[in-house]
Amino acid sequence: MEAPSTALFTDQYELTMLRAALADGTAHRRAVFEVFARRLPNGRRYGVVAGTGRLLEAIQRFRFDAETLSFLRVKKIVDDTTADWLASYRFRGNIWGYAEGECYFPGSPILVVEGTFAEAVLLETLSLSILNHDSAIASAASRMTAAAGRRPIVEMGSRRTHEEAAVAAARAAYIAGFATTSNLAAGRRYGLPTGGTSAHAFTLLFDSEKEAFIAQVGALGRSTTLLVDTFDVREAVRTAVDIAGPELGAVRIDSGDLAVLAHDVRAELDALGATDTRILVSGDLDEYAIASLTAAPVDVYGVGTSLVTGSGFPTAELVYKLVARSTGTRPDAPLVGVAKRSTGKPTHKGRKWARRQLEDGVAVTEVVSTQPDCDLDGRQLLVPLIRAGEVVGQEPLLAARERHERSRAELPRTALQLSRGEPVLPTMYGAVEGMVGNGG
Repeated sequence: MEAPSTALFTDQYELTMLRAALADGTAHRRAVFEVFARRLPNGRRYGVVAGTGRLLEAIQRFRFDAETLSFLRVKKIVDDTTADWLASYRFRGNIWGYAEGECYFPGSPILVVEGTFAEAVLLETLSLSILNHDSAIASAASRMTAAAGRRPIVEMGSRRTHEEAAVAAARAAYIAGFATTSNLAAGRRYGLPTGGTSAHAFTLLFDSEKEAFIAQVGALGRSTTLLVDTFDVREAVRTAVDIAGPELGAVRIDSGDLAVLAHDVRAELDALGATDTRILVSGDLDEYAIASLTAAPVDVYGVGTSLVTGSGFPTAELVYKLVARSTGTRPDAPLVGVAKRSTGKPTHKGRKWARRQLEDGVAVTEVVSTQPDCDLDGRQLLVPLIRAGEVVGQEPLLAARERHERSRAELPRTALQLSRGEPVLPTMYGAVEGMVGNGG
């Protein structure tokens, strides 16, 4: 099936700015835009970049076909000159960014877009809608997987968000370490491992819980997961083992005092000889609930609502700002830095490069500089994503997942604390503009 155009996933003012800039010729000035966060969500210590792969695919489909242009003309959003220019639109510039899965901090230039003003300004809304959503989900998911340690987490939030947001959330969660997803569209589209067995409705369909368990084990085998909290948990566990035997794969508890029930269920399973049967707990879990269950005999967590809503912060608060533009339309016209001075919303002028300085393998500073050949030590963070309009930065999802594990591992240990705090790395703007922290 041919993928639809993403051209109208934008705000109208992108096109009205284009129209005005085309009219006076400034549309063809070279421009540099950057995506960054002025601050992290309140109390968060780091963020996680996600959505880059989706954005690259979306930019490739950012095309203004005849039907789209007809809509824009009828609504008088564009004039004939602008419509003619849009008819052949292709982003032919360059994009760099933090690789997907990388951790970021206030001021980190996680995306750098360079091209003419006309072609680059149109990508603002698309870039922000994808990166803000996916990075928010990945940032929350990273806190959850850190709290879970070696215990896997299953993503099951599809029913709590928009159908397409659910697919994107499953992808972002996988980057941050989630083991599987219940969402089959995400499984098909991104190759994610999927899982799922039954809900309470299945148990209630039968005349007894025993009949429901017999049917499920008969169809799915002894390795299935039986939901044991529809009626009496302890009685359900005994029934489950009686039907499936000690080879029963897992039981799931979805309500009640999960810590107490997990201990009771573990004791019951062990007494019945089902020592290898795992316990999966779900039911409005977030990173704090997961952390509170570390001492309980839980084998797997299931997380839904908190994951797809960013655990209270459904946006990463990223912005897309012009930081440099040429003094004219000639290809050799020099770039000059530009910045806002708005109260509470300042920006830092100039195209940026970024490095992460480490000491003994532990990250200590995020250095952002306007000097590309600076003699700073540290790991380079910006990688090429698009060169002269051609995508060069697409990669397997597993690479982003492994990168996140490495990136999080190099942060100070305080990064994994769930109590509110400042970002664990200060962001330093070279030797010129000083330091920027949570309010920079």
